[in-house]
Amino acid sequence: MARTVWDSTVGKKTVMAVSGLIMLLYLVVHMLGNLKIFFGAGEFNHYAHWLRTVGEPFMHYEWTLWLVRVVLVVAVVAHAVSAYQLSRRDIKARPSKYVHKKPRASYATRTMRWGGIILALFIVWHLLDLTTGTVHSGGFESGKPYQNVMDTFSTWYGNVIYIVAMLAVGLHIRHGFWSAAQTLGVGGRRRDRALKTVANVLALLLTAGFLAVPVGVMTGVVS
Repeated sequence: MARTVWDSTVGKKTVMAVSGLIMLLYLVVHMLGNLKIFFGAGEFNHYAHWLRTVGEPFMHYEWTLWLVRVVLVVAVVAHAVSAYQLSRRDIKARPSKYVHKKPRASYATRTMRWGGIILALFIVWHLLDLTTGTVHSGGFESGKPYQNVMDTFSTWYGNVIYIVAMLAVGLHIRHGFWSAAQTLGVGGRRRDRALKTVANVLALLLTAGFLAVPVGVMTGVVS
């Protein structure tokens, strides 16, 4: 039954919608955590340490964090694979491009695929920068995320990469949230306007919240 559902277009769209909502929930929590940087190094570093001790003593050190990471990896892979396969299926169904583009197609809709690629590349860079320290500018200090964030956003390329990625996140959420609602049967004539409003507000708040950190560092508010 699982294979039958996965092989169907509806099944792939459902997997894509559910995995997208899981990632959206994570983004909301992650953004709120990032904003703690405005309360100083002590507050931000303490928050990072708390993430590794959540659930103790029942859960061992970092177990909860690793559980969240596993769920996120599964969600990202499921989202990417279903998106790719749906794209290939759409191309096979219509091998030739449309003569006329849909006049009402939004910029976010037209750039969903490129946005997904940008975000996938950003996730790899972000992990190598602030989790493993492999490509981190300056000296990466384990257990001191405040200083590591300061290092990243003290470079022009760190700011450019992050800002471009967060703009892509906003566009992705703006279209993806509404699309997921339609796939899961939440949409309707009476609710579509409200859902689009929620999608726009979520996209705006998340983009602004994430961009606040590099802007805070660049302007000296965070120092």
